[in-house]
Amino acid sequence: MSSPVAWHTLPTEIQLAIIDPLRQQDVLALSKVDQRTYRACVPAIFRSVKIPNFEALQRFLGNVPRGYLSHIQELFLSTEDAILKSISLRVRTDFVISLLSATPRLVKLSLQMAGSLDTSVITPFPYLTALKHLHIANCGEEENFPLSERLVVSIAASLRNLEDLSLDRISRSKIHASELEGVFPYIPLVIGDEDIPTHPLLGTDLSLPSLLRIPSLRKLTIRDTHLGDERWATTPVACRLEVLDLGSCQHANDAFTERIMATVGPSVDEFTLTTAVSDNLFAKPSVTPLQSLRKLHITPYFPIESVVDTMSNLAGSPIETLSMQCYEDDVVDACAALEDFLFLKVERGPQFYDKLKNINVSVTSSLDGSSVTPEEAHERLAATRRLQAFCWDLCLGSIVEKYAASDGGERTSVTSFTDARRVKGRSNTI
Repeated sequence: MSSPVAWHTLPTEIQLAIIDPLRQQDVLALSKVDQRTYRACVPAIFRSVKIPNFEALQRFLGNVPRGYLSHIQELFLSTEDAILKSISLRVRTDFVISLLSATPRLVKLSLQMAGSLDTSVITPFPYLTALKHLHIANCGEEENFPLSERLVVSIAASLRNLEDLSLDRISRSKIHASELEGVFPYIPLVIGDEDIPTHPLLGTDLSLPSLLRIPSLRKLTIRDTHLGDERWATTPVACRLEVLDLGSCQHANDAFTERIMATVGPSVDEFTLTTAVSDNLFAKPSVTPLQSLRKLHITPYFPIESVVDTMSNLAGSPIETLSMQCYEDDVVDACAALEDFLFLKVERGPQFYDKLKNINVSVTSSLDGSSVTPEEAHERLAATRRLQAFCWDLCLGSIVEKYAASDGGERTSVTSFTDARRVKGRSNTI
């Protein structure tokens, strides 16, 4: 029997191996043992950092030794200024640069900007060679503090190993979208971003479609952003996108969505759909651009009345999993639309969606937070049961994520998982 080994006699490598899988609260508790243990815990403590606003950024840089920043691998950073933009743009930008320039191991970055920062913020990004996942969002009021597409595209294109890019509420630049000026409906435009430096790869063309010229890009998500740019159809595609999510936008246009789908379609395995697809080119297996599409997600913003037509128009893709998300108020209609699609599948014969294996539904709380009456709850449950029974008949898997139920004014989340290929009989788990 081996004798106990004192913690401080362990080699540093073994100490780090012990600390690494611990939960954050356990790491913090262990770090309080003594100074030597704290130093061993530093890499784990600073592996994931969240900085919620500019004031927190100032405190963080003022109190954390700069050497500790090199351990950061995941970073959430917001530049929102709680004192109503009292800090100059250049000062806020300098603090961001100071932090990013000290994080060479950064792999995942979520950057929430209250409008555009100074163009110098681009400076540290070419040196973040480990950064693969980037999320940029505008957390300010777009009308007063827009976030320029030119700045965002330049940042993304400066990352040599970027694989996953997610953008929210990015504003079009007047340079690339002058045709939108003064037209209805109003779309915010950025002016004064001509000073974005010429990019080594993209030159002066820093429009959103130029993102397709980033060779390493594999996943692209763009939400709440105007996508009406003719360049989506003409920009040479250098990446092989596997996941495409065009999200929702009040300025959504079906034609532009279809144009982007057609441009990047050959390599896309997973796609999130917000608008209807009217182009029946996608229904022809021999010519459909979506030759590799296997996972299709339909968002709550999708027009339910267009489900059957859109699915018919996407029949040329080898879709294996169809996932539909809807609000509580739309459960019955959503399930009915999916049933209509299944009826169409039966009518068209075995070659129509022959690769389909799963139809999943997830239900989110209503936007208005209204309570659900017992009658409504019963009707919605019956609708999900009918859908799952139909899936059973067609030997399809089905997972239904139940909606929040109402009980005496309190809402509780109930989740049900039923796979029609595995259960015996047609009973549902409730």
